[in-house]
Amino acid sequence: MTAALQADALKVRLGHRLVLQGIDLSLAPGRWTCLLGPNGAGKSTLLKALAGLLPVEGQVNWQGQPLAAMSPRERSRQLAWLGQGEPVPGDLRVSDVVMLGRLPHQGWLAAPSDQDLLQVQQALEAVQAWDWRDRPIGELSGGERQRVLLARLLAVAAPVLLMDEPLAHLDPPHQVDWLALVRRLVAQGRTVVSVLHEVGMALQADEVVVMQSGRVLHHGPCTDPAAHRAIEAVFEQRIAIRPLDGQWVALPRSA
Repeated sequence: MTAALQADALKVRLGHRLVLQGIDLSLAPGRWTCLLGPNGAGKSTLLKALAGLLPVEGQVNWQGQPLAAMSPRERSRQLAWLGQGEPVPGDLRVSDVVMLGRLPHQGWLAAPSDQDLLQVQQALEAVQAWDWRDRPIGELSGGERQRVLLARLLAVAAPVLLMDEPLAHLDPPHQVDWLALVRRLVAQGRTVVSVLHEVGMALQADEVVVMQSGRVLHHGPCTDPAAHRAIEAVFEQRIAIRPLDGQWVALPRSA
């Protein structure tokens, strides 16, 4: 099976600092993979490199095709991106923000097609934000704004979705909604790669990539005890992975 995304000897330098130290990674299609590790581990940098947003040494492939050989337009159709704290002009209407996700599919200065309008509506409905479509995004709370940006990601209708801290500002019910949405996307055959700090939520993924100091220490199913040991190790044994009601949870070691 051709990998959805593959990194070979991937290095990223930010200034004079080597942030990613030669990563080899293959992500299967139709799976949800979570990048997990302490602050400064290189998770967000790896996600940006996989999205083609950073200059790299080594190579990133999408479905066997070098990402560097793809045009920005084609790459944007295949890889949808949600970053941390992305700036959005506050006077833009919610529907216009989400329509930005359709730009890779539109001709230069072309009016939105019926398909574009349908994708925007479906994306807003998926995050329960359709009723806000005519409101300026600057009037929304942080959590509401995050849901609109998630809708913009969905509107791309890409086979691969890359999300950096998608749970930022979301309250617990909407975090649960996000989890259900990701499972629906994977059930449709999409590939989801996310960076999360919430260890318990990350353990709901199909696979986990455990990182530390710009290296991958472990990559495998979230149910694998080796994954649990790696997670506990990178968090200095301050948490313990334990089963609870049929799921894996992260608890303070003292508990």
